[in-house]
Amino acid sequence: MEPIDALRTHLKRLLSWGDAHADLDAAVADLPPNVRGVTPPGLPYSPWQLLEHIRLTQADILAFCERPDYHEPHWPDEYWPGAAAPPDAKAWDASIAAFHRDRAALERMIADPACDLFAKVPAGTGQTFLREFLLVADHTAYHVGQLVAVRRLLGQWAK
Repeated sequence: MEPIDALRTHLKRLLSWGDAHADLDAAVADLPPNVRGVTPPGLPYSPWQLLEHIRLTQADILAFCERPDYHEPHWPDEYWPGAAAPPDAKAWDASIAAFHRDRAALERMIADPACDLFAKVPAGTGQTFLREFLLVADHTAYHVGQLVAVRRLLGQWAK
């Protein structure tokens, strides 16, 4: 295997790595609807807000990598949901499905030999594709950890 192929394999795996910590699926599994919008005392975010922030940020990084005409969303309004609770019962599952769809698109991009991992992203100011793939993995892992902590404080983590 060529070194670049090994790097691509590791990057793809990094997006959903659960070796050292919970992945997104474990962090959201079986969370009862009645606590998805609850913010624990002393913390600023509910499970819904963390899930949506993870999804919105990943979608933004994907758009940044894919579209030369990319325009950055307004911070923080377009990176965080306004309400602590999902707007309806279907929003939670839709957010998880969108996260998986966008993660699969990132994995396809990483695996594509036409994607030069060391090339600068056309819409960027010097960021490389490699940097963006590492950034999305790091950002997701950080907030998944917060989601696990919120679940523990809500009495909803039994893993």
